[in-house]
Amino acid sequence: MIPTQDLHIWKTQPLLPPRVLKERFPMTEASNRTVVRGREAIKKILLGKDLRILLVVGPCSIHDPEGARDYARRLVTIARELQNVFVIVMRVYFSKPRTSVGWKGLINDPYMDGSCDIEAGLRIARRLLLEITEMGLPCATEFLDAVTPRYISDLVSWAAVGARTTESQLHREMASGLSMPVGFKNGTDGSLQIALDALRAALKPHSFIGIDDNGVTSIIRTTGNRWGHIVLRGGRFRTNYDPESIAEAVRRLKEYGLPPAIMVDCSHANSGKEPRQQEIVWRSVIEQRRKGNRSLMGLMLESYLEEGSQPIQADLSELRYGVSVTDPCIGWTTTEQLLREGYEALKEEVCSESVVLST
Repeated sequence: MIPTQDLHIWKTQPLLPPRVLKERFPMTEASNRTVVRGREAIKKILLGKDLRILLVVGPCSIHDPEGARDYARRLVTIARELQNVFVIVMRVYFSKPRTSVGWKGLINDPYMDGSCDIEAGLRIARRLLLEITEMGLPCATEFLDAVTPRYISDLVSWAAVGARTTESQLHREMASGLSMPVGFKNGTDGSLQIALDALRAALKPHSFIGIDDNGVTSIIRTTGNRWGHIVLRGGRFRTNYDPESIAEAVRRLKEYGLPPAIMVDCSHANSGKEPRQQEIVWRSVIEQRRKGNRSLMGLMLESYLEEGSQPIQADLSELRYGVSVTDPCIGWTTTEQLLREGYEALKEEVCSESVVLST
Protein backbone atom coordinates (compact mmCIF):
# COMPACT_ATOMS: atom_id res chain seq x y z
CA MET A 1 0.00 0.00 0.00
CA ILE A 2 1.32 3.46 -0.90
CA PRO A 3 1.91 5.63 2.22
CA THR A 4 -0.40 8.65 2.50
CA GLN A 5 0.60 10.04 5.91
CA ASP A 6 3.67 11.76 7.38
CA LEU A 7 5.24 12.15 3.95
CA HIS A 8 7.01 15.35 5.01
CA ILE A 9 7.68 14.44 8.66
CA TRP A 10 11.04 12.89 9.47
CA LYS A 11 10.68 12.59 13.23
CA THR A 12 8.19 12.90 16.08
CA GLN A 13 9.39 13.33 19.64
CA PRO A 14 7.35 13.06 22.86
CA LEU A 15 7.17 16.25 24.94
CA LEU A 16 6.96 16.28 28.71
CA PRO A 17 3.41 16.99 29.96
CA PRO A 18 2.61 20.44 31.38
CA ARG A 19 2.01 18.89 34.81
CA VAL A 20 5.58 17.60 34.94
CA LEU A 21 7.10 20.97 34.07
CA LYS A 22 4.93 22.68 36.68
CA GLU A 23 6.06 20.15 39.29
CA ARG A 24 9.71 20.83 38.44
CA PHE A 25 9.19 24.59 38.56
CA PRO A 26 6.19 25.13 40.85
CA MET A 27 4.56 28.48 41.37
CA THR A 28 5.66 30.11 44.63
CA GLU A 29 3.60 32.25 46.99
CA ALA A 30 5.50 35.35 45.87
CA SER A 31 4.89 34.61 42.19
CA ASN A 32 1.22 33.88 42.83
CA ARG A 33 0.74 37.23 44.58
CA THR A 34 2.40 39.05 41.67
CA VAL A 35 0.33 37.30 38.97
CA VAL A 36 -2.98 37.79 40.78
CA ARG A 37 -2.22 41.40 41.71
CA GLY A 38 -1.26 42.18 38.13
CA ARG A 39 -4.37 40.60 36.64
CA GLU A 40 -6.71 42.32 39.10
CA ALA A 41 -5.13 45.73 38.49
CA ILE A 42 -5.50 45.32 34.71
CA LYS A 43 -9.13 44.25 35.06
CA LYS A 44 -9.89 47.34 37.15
CA ILE A 45 -8.23 49.53 34.51
CA LEU A 46 -10.40 47.93 31.81
CA LEU A 47 -13.50 48.56 33.94
CA GLY A 48 -12.53 52.19 34.51
CA LYS A 49 -12.31 51.60 38.27
CA ASP A 50 -8.55 52.24 38.27
CA LEU A 51 -7.44 55.29 36.29
CA ARG A 52 -3.80 54.28 36.13
CA ILE A 53 -2.31 53.42 32.76
CA LEU A 54 -1.24 49.90 31.89
CA LEU A 55 2.28 49.78 30.43
CA VAL A 56 3.61 46.65 28.72
CA VAL A 57 7.34 47.33 28.51
CA GLY A 58 10.27 45.13 27.54
CA PRO A 59 12.28 43.46 24.79
CA CYS A 60 10.84 42.55 21.42
CA SER A 61 11.69 38.97 22.35
CA ILE A 62 13.69 37.16 25.02
CA HIS A 63 16.87 35.51 23.75
CA ASP A 64 19.19 35.84 26.77
CA PRO A 65 17.71 34.99 30.20
CA GLU A 66 20.48 36.84 32.03
CA GLY A 67 19.82 40.01 30.04
CA ALA A 68 16.10 39.61 30.77
CA ARG A 69 16.77 39.28 34.51
CA ASP A 70 19.00 42.37 34.40
CA TYR A 71 16.26 44.31 32.62
CA ALA A 72 13.59 43.05 35.07
CA ARG A 73 15.59 44.22 38.10
CA ARG A 74 15.75 47.73 36.64
CA LEU A 75 12.09 47.76 35.59
CA VAL A 76 10.69 46.54 38.91
CA THR A 77 12.50 49.35 40.73
CA ILE A 78 10.96 52.08 38.60
CA ALA A 79 7.59 50.28 38.54
CA ARG A 80 7.38 50.62 42.31
CA GLU A 81 8.39 54.26 42.18
CA LEU A 82 5.78 55.17 39.54
CA GLN A 83 2.97 52.89 40.70
CA ASN A 84 0.59 55.75 41.50
CA VAL A 85 0.24 56.45 37.77
CA PHE A 86 1.38 53.29 35.93
CA VAL A 87 0.74 49.57 36.26
CA ILE A 88 3.93 48.27 34.66
CA VAL A 89 4.04 44.75 33.25
CA MET A 90 7.21 43.35 31.68
CA ARG A 91 7.03 42.20 28.10
CA VAL A 92 8.42 38.62 28.25
CA TYR A 93 7.85 37.29 24.73
CA PHE A 94 9.18 33.82 23.93
CA SER A 95 7.64 33.21 20.49
CA LYS A 96 8.11 35.20 17.30
CA PRO A 97 5.58 35.03 14.46
CA ARG A 98 7.32 35.12 11.09
CA THR A 99 6.15 36.64 7.83
CA SER A 100 8.48 34.22 6.00
CA VAL A 101 11.38 32.61 7.88
CA GLY A 102 13.69 33.40 10.78
CA TRP A 103 14.38 32.58 14.42
CA LYS A 104 11.03 31.68 16.00
CA GLY A 105 11.92 32.56 19.57
CA LEU A 106 13.33 31.12 22.76
CA ILE A 107 10.76 28.36 23.25
CA ASN A 108 11.18 27.04 19.71
CA ASP A 109 14.98 27.34 19.49
CA PRO A 110 16.46 28.35 22.86
CA TYR A 111 20.08 27.85 21.81
CA MET A 112 19.68 29.78 18.52
CA ASP A 113 21.48 27.05 16.60
CA GLY A 114 18.65 25.33 14.73
CA SER A 115 18.49 22.45 17.23
CA CYS A 116 14.94 23.51 18.20
CA ASP A 117 15.07 21.93 21.65
CA ILE A 118 11.51 22.96 22.49
CA GLU A 119 11.45 21.06 25.79
CA ALA A 120 14.49 23.03 26.97
CA GLY A 121 12.85 26.21 25.71
CA LEU A 122 9.77 25.56 27.83
CA ARG A 123 11.93 24.89 30.90
CA ILE A 124 13.93 28.08 30.42
CA ALA A 125 10.77 30.12 29.81
CA ARG A 126 8.94 28.86 32.88
CA ARG A 127 11.95 29.34 35.12
CA LEU A 128 12.44 32.91 33.88
CA LEU A 129 8.78 33.80 34.44
CA LEU A 130 9.07 32.46 37.98
CA GLU A 131 12.17 34.54 38.66
CA ILE A 132 10.65 37.76 37.31
CA THR A 133 7.32 37.36 39.12
CA GLU A 134 9.16 36.53 42.35
CA MET A 135 10.75 39.99 42.03
CA GLY A 136 7.21 41.40 42.18
CA LEU A 137 6.98 42.29 38.48
CA PRO A 138 3.96 40.99 36.51
CA CYS A 139 4.67 39.49 33.08
CA ALA A 140 3.09 39.73 29.63
CA THR A 141 3.57 37.42 26.67
CA GLU A 142 2.17 36.52 23.26
CA PHE A 143 0.67 33.08 22.71
CA LEU A 144 1.11 31.69 19.20
CA ASP A 145 -0.52 28.29 19.74
CA ALA A 146 -3.04 26.57 22.00
CA VAL A 147 -0.51 24.20 23.63
CA THR A 148 2.14 26.52 25.11
CA PRO A 149 -0.28 28.27 27.53
CA ARG A 150 -0.67 24.97 29.38
CA TYR A 151 3.00 25.20 30.36
CA ILE A 152 3.35 28.85 31.38
CA SER A 153 0.05 30.76 31.45
CA ASP A 154 -0.35 30.49 35.23
CA LEU A 155 2.61 32.90 35.50
CA VAL A 156 1.27 35.48 33.01
CA SER A 157 -0.81 38.56 33.93
CA TRP A 158 -1.51 39.88 30.40
CA ALA A 159 -1.46 38.13 27.02
CA ALA A 160 -1.35 39.35 23.45
CA VAL A 161 -2.75 37.93 20.26
CA GLY A 162 -0.63 39.40 17.50
CA ALA A 163 -1.43 41.10 14.22
CA ARG A 164 -0.79 37.93 12.21
CA THR A 165 -2.97 35.72 14.39
CA THR A 166 -5.86 37.94 15.53
CA GLU A 167 -7.87 36.74 12.51
CA SER A 168 -7.23 33.07 13.33
CA GLN A 169 -10.18 31.12 14.71
CA LEU A 170 -7.79 28.97 16.75
CA HIS A 171 -6.37 32.01 18.56
CA ARG A 172 -9.79 33.49 19.22
CA GLU A 173 -10.92 30.19 20.73
CA MET A 174 -7.75 29.97 22.79
CA ALA A 175 -8.21 33.55 24.07
CA SER A 176 -11.77 32.70 25.16
CA GLY A 177 -10.28 30.26 27.68
CA LEU A 178 -7.26 32.21 28.91
CA SER A 179 -7.29 33.24 32.57
CA MET A 180 -5.85 36.71 32.08
CA PRO A 181 -6.77 39.88 30.12
CA VAL A 182 -5.91 39.68 26.42
CA GLY A 183 -4.97 42.42 23.94
CA PHE A 184 -5.87 41.85 20.28
CA LYS A 185 -3.79 43.75 17.75
CA ASN A 186 -5.20 45.20 14.57
CA GLY A 187 -4.10 43.51 11.34
CA THR A 188 -0.78 44.12 9.59
CA ASP A 189 -2.71 46.05 6.91
CA GLY A 190 -4.03 48.37 9.61
CA SER A 191 -7.51 46.87 9.57
CA LEU A 192 -9.39 47.27 12.84
CA GLN A 193 -12.21 44.93 11.83
CA ILE A 194 -10.34 41.70 12.58
CA ALA A 195 -9.55 42.90 16.11
CA LEU A 196 -13.19 43.83 16.69
CA ASP A 197 -14.30 40.43 15.41
CA ALA A 198 -11.72 38.73 17.64
CA LEU A 199 -12.96 40.60 20.71
CA ARG A 200 -16.52 39.52 20.03
CA ALA A 201 -15.50 35.93 19.36
CA ALA A 202 -13.38 35.63 22.51
CA LEU A 203 -16.31 36.81 24.63
CA LYS A 204 -18.23 33.65 23.71
CA PRO A 205 -17.81 30.04 24.88
CA HIS A 206 -16.00 27.70 22.49
CA SER A 207 -15.03 24.04 22.16
CA PHE A 208 -11.81 23.03 20.44
CA ILE A 209 -9.06 20.41 20.48
CA GLY A 210 -6.11 20.95 22.83
CA ILE A 211 -4.25 19.19 25.63
CA ASP A 212 -4.81 18.90 29.37
CA ASP A 213 -2.13 19.15 32.08
CA ASN A 214 -1.23 15.50 31.54
CA GLY A 215 -0.54 16.16 27.87
CA VAL A 216 -3.61 14.17 26.80
CA THR A 217 -5.37 15.35 23.66
CA SER A 218 -8.65 16.76 24.92
CA ILE A 219 -11.76 18.71 24.02
CA ILE A 220 -11.29 22.13 25.63
CA ARG A 221 -14.57 23.86 26.52
CA THR A 222 -14.32 27.52 27.48
CA THR A 223 -16.59 30.04 29.20
CA GLY A 224 -15.50 33.07 27.18
CA ASN A 225 -13.13 35.84 28.27
CA ARG A 226 -14.64 39.24 29.03
CA TRP A 227 -11.23 40.85 29.64
CA GLY A 228 -10.28 41.61 26.04
CA HIS A 229 -9.30 44.93 24.46
CA ILE A 230 -7.72 46.17 21.24
CA VAL A 231 -4.11 47.15 20.65
CA LEU A 232 -3.45 49.69 17.90
CA ARG A 233 -0.08 48.97 16.25
CA GLY A 234 -0.44 50.77 12.92
CA GLY A 235 -0.60 49.18 9.50
CA ARG A 236 1.28 48.74 6.26
CA PHE A 237 0.39 52.19 4.96
CA ARG A 238 -0.45 54.28 8.02
CA THR A 239 -0.12 54.78 11.75
CA ASN A 240 -3.15 54.77 14.05
CA TYR A 241 -2.16 56.48 17.28
CA ASP A 242 -3.32 60.00 16.31
CA PRO A 243 -6.48 61.51 17.87
CA GLU A 244 -8.54 60.89 14.73
CA SER A 245 -7.62 57.19 14.64
CA ILE A 246 -8.32 56.83 18.36
CA ALA A 247 -11.72 58.51 17.96
CA GLU A 248 -12.57 56.19 15.07
CA ALA A 249 -11.58 53.14 17.12
CA VAL A 250 -13.76 54.31 20.02
CA ARG A 251 -16.69 54.83 17.65
CA ARG A 252 -16.30 51.34 16.18
CA LEU A 253 -16.03 49.70 19.59
CA LYS A 254 -19.19 51.43 20.81
CA GLU A 255 -20.93 50.43 17.57
CA TYR A 256 -20.34 46.79 18.49
CA GLY A 257 -21.32 47.29 22.12
CA LEU A 258 -17.73 46.77 23.29
CA PRO A 259 -15.99 48.77 26.03
CA PRO A 260 -13.91 51.63 24.52
CA ALA A 261 -10.61 50.43 26.02
CA ILE A 262 -7.56 51.01 23.82
CA MET A 263 -3.87 50.26 24.16
CA VAL A 264 -1.41 51.82 21.72
CA ASP A 265 1.70 49.93 20.64
CA CYS A 266 4.43 52.54 20.22
CA SER A 267 6.49 50.16 18.09
CA HIS A 268 5.85 48.08 14.96
CA ALA A 269 4.04 49.96 12.18
CA ASN A 270 3.31 52.94 14.44
CA SER A 271 7.05 53.62 14.62
CA GLY A 272 8.09 52.12 11.29
CA LYS A 273 10.30 49.88 13.46
CA GLU A 274 12.55 52.88 14.11
CA PRO A 275 13.31 52.84 17.85
CA ARG A 276 13.41 56.60 18.33
CA GLN A 277 10.03 56.99 16.60
CA GLN A 278 8.52 55.24 19.62
CA GLU A 279 9.17 58.44 21.57
CA ILE A 280 6.90 60.39 19.21
CA VAL A 281 4.08 57.88 19.58
CA TRP A 282 4.51 57.77 23.37
CA ARG A 283 4.36 61.55 23.76
CA SER A 284 1.31 61.83 21.49
CA VAL A 285 -0.67 59.27 23.47
CA ILE A 286 0.42 60.65 26.84
CA GLU A 287 -0.74 64.10 25.74
CA GLN A 288 -4.09 62.74 24.52
CA ARG A 289 -4.60 61.03 27.85
CA ARG A 290 -3.55 64.16 29.74
CA LYS A 291 -6.26 66.05 27.87
CA GLY A 292 -8.85 63.62 29.18
CA ASN A 293 -9.15 60.77 26.68
CA ARG A 294 -9.96 57.95 29.13
CA SER A 295 -10.33 55.36 26.36
CA LEU A 296 -6.51 55.29 26.22
CA MET A 297 -5.88 52.77 28.98
CA GLY A 298 -2.50 51.40 27.94
CA LEU A 299 0.78 51.73 26.06
CA MET A 300 3.37 49.26 24.84
CA LEU A 301 7.08 49.97 24.42
CA GLU A 302 9.70 47.69 22.86
CA SER A 303 12.65 48.38 25.11
CA TYR A 304 15.84 46.61 26.14
CA LEU A 305 19.13 47.41 27.85
CA GLU A 306 20.72 48.93 24.74
CA GLU A 307 19.18 50.61 21.71
CA GLY A 308 18.85 48.91 18.33
CA SER A 309 19.07 45.31 17.16
CA GLN A 310 21.64 42.85 15.87
CA PRO A 311 21.61 39.75 13.64
CA ILE A 312 22.09 36.34 15.23
CA GLN A 313 25.72 35.30 14.75
CA ALA A 314 27.04 31.82 13.98
CA ASP A 315 29.34 32.39 16.95
CA LEU A 316 26.90 33.39 19.70
CA SER A 317 29.76 34.74 21.83
CA GLU A 318 29.94 37.64 19.39
CA LEU A 319 26.44 38.84 20.30
CA ARG A 320 26.40 42.19 22.08
CA TYR A 321 24.90 41.97 25.56
CA GLY A 322 21.55 43.68 26.04
CA VAL A 323 20.80 44.21 22.33
CA SER A 324 17.71 42.72 20.68
CA VAL A 325 18.13 39.98 18.05
CA THR A 326 14.69 40.67 16.57
CA ASP A 327 13.00 44.09 16.21
CA PRO A 328 15.06 47.12 17.25
CA CYS A 329 14.30 48.48 20.74
CA ILE A 330 14.86 51.72 22.58
CA GLY A 331 17.57 51.49 25.25
CA TRP A 332 17.12 51.62 29.01
CA THR A 333 18.19 55.26 29.35
CA THR A 334 15.47 56.36 26.92
CA THR A 335 12.96 54.02 28.52
CA GLU A 336 13.49 55.48 31.98
CA GLN A 337 13.31 59.01 30.58
CA LEU A 338 9.96 58.32 28.86
CA LEU A 339 8.46 56.64 31.93
CA ARG A 340 9.41 59.53 34.20
CA GLU A 341 8.27 62.07 31.64
CA GLY A 342 4.90 60.32 31.33
CA TYR A 343 4.57 60.14 35.10
CA GLU A 344 5.12 63.86 35.50
CA ALA A 345 2.62 64.63 32.72
CA LEU A 346 -0.14 62.43 34.15
CA LYS A 347 0.33 62.32 37.91
CA GLU A 348 -1.99 65.24 38.66
CA GLU A 349 -4.79 63.95 36.43
CA VAL A 350 -4.56 60.31 37.49
CA CYS A 351 -3.99 60.85 41.19
CA SER A 352 -6.68 63.52 41.67
CA GLU A 353 -9.29 61.54 39.75
CA SER A 354 -8.36 58.37 41.61
CA VAL A 355 -9.12 60.13 44.88
CA VAL A 356 -12.56 61.08 43.52
CA LEU A 357 -13.21 57.44 42.48
CA SER A 358 -12.21 56.11 45.89
CA THR A 359 -14.70 58.42 47.60
